[in-house]
Amino acid sequence: MTETESNTYDVVVIGAGPVGENVADRTRAAGLSTAVVESELLGGECSYWACMPSKALLRPVIAQADARRLPGLAQAVRGPLDTPAVLARRDEYTSHWRDDGQVSWLTGTGAVLYRGHGRLAGPRTVTVTGPDGTGTTLTARHAVAVATGTRAQLPDLPGLAGVGPWTSREATSAKAAPGRLIVVGGGVVATEMATAWQALGSRVTLLVRGKGLLNRMEPFAGELVAEALTEAGADIRTGTSVESVRRENGTVVAVTSAGDRIEADEILFATGRAPRTDDLGLETVGLEPGSWLDTDDSLRVTGTDWLYAVGDVNHRALLTHQGKYQARIAGAAIAARAAGDTLLEEPWGAHAATADHHAVPQVVFTDPEAAAVGLSLAEAEQAGHRVRAVDVEFSSVAGAGLYGEGYKGRARMIVDLEDEIVRGVTFVGPGVGELIHSATVAITGRVPVGRLWHAVPSYPTLSEVWLRLLEAYRDN
Repeated sequence: MTETESNTYDVVVIGAGPVGENVADRTRAAGLSTAVVESELLGGECSYWACMPSKALLRPVIAQADARRLPGLAQAVRGPLDTPAVLARRDEYTSHWRDDGQVSWLTGTGAVLYRGHGRLAGPRTVTVTGPDGTGTTLTARHAVAVATGTRAQLPDLPGLAGVGPWTSREATSAKAAPGRLIVVGGGVVATEMATAWQALGSRVTLLVRGKGLLNRMEPFAGELVAEALTEAGADIRTGTSVESVRRENGTVVAVTSAGDRIEADEILFATGRAPRTDDLGLETVGLEPGSWLDTDDSLRVTGTDWLYAVGDVNHRALLTHQGKYQARIAGAAIAARAAGDTLLEEPWGAHAATADHHAVPQVVFTDPEAAAVGLSLAEAEQAGHRVRAVDVEFSSVAGAGLYGEGYKGRARMIVDLEDEIVRGVTFVGPGVGELIHSATVAITGRVPVGRLWHAVPSYPTLSEVWLRLLEAYRDN
């Protein structure tokens, strides 16, 4: 550090992704002075290397797939996608990796932005090393909120360092489609990026260590997505891991556990996330560098009365929308404690992130889409609930046939037989992402199945699948 200055605020937020931005928005709305520290771009991973660019890549893919299911339109979209145009639209949605607009929004709330790397330096103290090496010490009267998120976790593989592997960042920001792409992994990032790049001109080989795709969802979700990816031309190999990888004359060569040698232009590892806490100064407050930060339901770090961990860094639910929900809860809790108010920490109270435990929705934007909220059948049984799974095919719904010829999809509802409420719902099929909020409301509100019978779905829509699920539950 070449120079040091000191400033005091009610709240200091480390990390200005969507989660950190929302914490600052809530604390500023409560009248608390707030400083925000960011080492990269305001808007974080979601805005520039995850949610927004990935969905911008996928939207034309899904739209084309939907159009191909409709007589009268299918012939018009027979050709390949215009990959440069898709990438240009992706660039627009990332603001060409500039954060001017987000800076204007944040400073417009009254928060003060510090560019640089933030580290804890003891209780309620954060040091910021700016891009020019200048040091600033920030002191928080009430709270420090850590919202530093996660980074891609790469495996320890022979030869990997010399390959220049893709992570989710390179996969969502690539300037051209590689001719051949190996995707290692079977989760959300792997399936979405395999879907996108296969449609944009790459020949994709998907290497999955486990038995199938999307193993945190109901088994049929991964099965239907795998079937569609295979039909699109992807080569999916399950029960396969990468033993070594190297580049030979610019070509990636991966050797698998089966002894196969696979060549490609690029290789994407979508094999998990690690918390961005290794250089956060956790050791100065008695915590382990590089660890996930455990919290209570008000998002306050266990064993402290001033430190909060919000978003992916607490490992509660690694989803942008869930992190923003936590930010709203944490911001309200920080403000209440600062004012000396009594917190409403009972389940579903204003200062408790209860949904993290019971109603976490997720949409996988593949073709078909996979959407789920609450517990899967296996999770419900492992939790000791007495439940029944009710399955229906979307072919039983008139709206599915109207959506597209040959519509293929399935829905599952998990019903708690003691409380007569819904514990979980999974939808798989084109366009089902827009259905999942109805299930989220049903689970969050603990709406009795008998009352759901009176929630009449409009005809002819995909949402009529709710009626088919309830009929199947009633009649069996």
